Amino acid sequence: MSIPYYKDIVENNNLDDIPDAITYYNNQLEEARKELEIKGSVTKMAARMPGIIEYRYSQLQEIEAICKHLEILRTKEFSAAFKSHTNSNRSMTSRDAEKYANGDDEVIELSILINSVSVIRDKFLGLTKGLESKHYQLTNLIKMKVAGFDDFEIFFN
Repeated sequence: MSIPYYKDIVENNNLDDIPDAITYYNNQLEEARKELEIKGSVTKMAARMPGIIEYRYSQLQEIEAICKHLEILRTKEFSAAFKSHTNSNRSMTSRDAEKYANGDDEVIELSILINSVSVIRDKFLGLTKGLESKHYQLTNLIKMKVAGFDDFEIFFN
């Protein structure tokens, strides 16, 4: 069951929930890292893998949607700032107006939020790669078991 940060942030345009969402997804990431371990019954782990991958991938998609929403808002804010600079001073070049627009407080604030959400997104991308690797390893272990190699052990350092 997922906390509806996507709905609150994207559909309701409530950017005040972003710090809570970042905290929530960071906690989920720590919990998910435990799912990368291979211990216990290999067949039970393999049976649970599709559900785990689907759940974590859907969380990644929620984060992606939040990030995309922030990028759209940043583009909108940048356009408004750019337009205000070009309309207020006709002699200003487009390049100068772009520099001023990029320095606008709202544009900078949205850029910082995008960066914060992007860090979480990238960590979840790494997590999904780890889950794919675990699935591959479990598949190979099951193949070894089917081939008759029942006496293998997994050692942890």
